[in-house]
Amino acid sequence: MAYNNNNNEEKPSSVVAYYLVTLNLCMSIVLLSIGAWAINEAIDHGFIIAEGLELPALFSPISFPMGNAATGFFVTLSMIAGVVGVASGITEISLIRRGKNPESAAAASTAASIAFTLTALAMGFAWKEIQLNVRNAKLKTMEAFTIILTVTQLIYIVTLQI
Repeated sequence: MAYNNNNNEEKPSSVVAYYLVTLNLCMSIVLLSIGAWAINEAIDHGFIIAEGLELPALFSPISFPMGNAATGFFVTLSMIAGVVGVASGITEISLIRRGKNPESAAAASTAASIAFTLTALAMGFAWKEIQLNVRNAKLKTMEAFTIILTVTQLIYIVTLQI
């Protein structure tokens, strides 16, 4: 946990930040797991074409058989956001445990901001996928995790500034 340099007391914002980054790390891992399942399903059960035939003119390489038109974009961006979220979570936990100094605070804020930005972009596609309304239960779970993760990452960024 981070300590106040003046009197070695634990700051409440550091405790909250530690728990939020741990929650964000776990949620990013879940997001990656569901995204990996979706990509595996798309590869295994996606567009299959017989030998000697050509792909249709409007074929999209990010079309997913289990969702709608936004699913490919949503899953791809969620996977990128999840990888960056896990990497930043590991970095941020390490920085919080070492103590809060200006260099570590700047590094944690930067990593958290990048992860938040990518997750917010994925959240936009999650809302579009919800609007199009054709998806299975695992994709609904992935959408929920993406939206909740975006909010918790924003709260974490705010606690870093306190």
